[in-house]
Amino acid sequence: MTEKRDYYEILGVARDVSKQELKKAYRKLAIKHHPDKNPDNKEAEEKFKEASEAYEVINDENKRQIYDQFGHRGLEGAGHTGPSGFEDIFSSFGDIFEDFFGFGGGGSRGSRVQRGSDLQYNMTIDFMEAAFGTEKTISIPRMDICQTCKGSGCEKGTSPETCSHCHGTGQFIQSQGFFKVKTTCPYCKGQGRIISNPCRKCRGAGRIEITRKVQVKIPAGVDVGSKLRLTGEGEASPSAGGTCGDLYVVIDVKSHKFFQRDNADIICAIDISFIQAALGDEIDIPTLVGEKKFKIPKGTQYGDIFRLRGEGISSLRTGRRGDQIIKVIIKTPTKLNQKQVKLLNEFDRLDSNKISNKLKDLFKKL
Repeated sequence: MTEKRDYYEILGVARDVSKQELKKAYRKLAIKHHPDKNPDNKEAEEKFKEASEAYEVINDENKRQIYDQFGHRGLEGAGHTGPSGFEDIFSSFGDIFEDFFGFGGGGSRGSRVQRGSDLQYNMTIDFMEAAFGTEKTISIPRMDICQTCKGSGCEKGTSPETCSHCHGTGQFIQSQGFFKVKTTCPYCKGQGRIISNPCRKCRGAGRIEITRKVQVKIPAGVDVGSKLRLTGEGEASPSAGGTCGDLYVVIDVKSHKFFQRDNADIICAIDISFIQAALGDEIDIPTLVGEKKFKIPKGTQYGDIFRLRGEGISSLRTGRRGDQIIKVIIKTPTKLNQKQVKLLNEFDRLDSNKISNKLKDLFKKL
């Protein structure tokens, strides 16, 4: 499998490109490699698809943010697969082709085939589920194709009629001086067809509202704000033959009682006694996968930081695990028996490095 090229490189733009310059760059490539201008040219076809996929990502603020931070792997983890074919490309960017090029994606077809609406679902998962990935089944209310009429909107045994007013184009063309103005046909609402005998189930809409169960695979490493795209799980198209929209699952992650997260690293605080800090010790440290032995070196100070390599969370972009960062907190005892007090007083008497001695030496020098 060949490695995907950088999207900015494909479009020939800088990473801080503006929306206007981005559209201009895409327009130039789309004109050059459009299949209508390059019939039976596989190389041009692939370059057209490649440019369209790149434009779809960079032009979308959320996808662009994921790509800039995590690259192609991050988009795959978020469920992005790119346009599936020419119909998908033209459905998404038909306005660009018509505005700039003078033709749409469907050649000589009448009214434009509409894509179904995208949906969004907000999902909250546990810290560990975000760290290792999980699968969830969710229920999504959406507009789906009416199974009684199979989306035609017509009663069984009947079919839609071509609109006699716009002759199936879905548009009126009016001349105003030297200009020709296109307007949506008010009789068929731009559909190019009229349903005389509407389906009783959907009342001619071709769609009904249902609740659909969707299996969502959440990759390891997602974080608060991660967005997963499930292609085709949005609403059905209101137009016959149109593609379904997509479902975007936006992730929120519950906080953990022990770990905090910093990108792919996890942070924890460990309490130790001043005896352990002075003499060193071996203790059990909680990690994401269970307890592990950890050696505290002699002379450890309050606030010292240690690192367990590879014990963090997998990066969505690289797949490599981050580290576990351990912050040491030295606890001072508040209740001492007489023997402990006596031993500490003796230690204090023998300690030549205590702060009071250092302060005396400092004042002598001053």
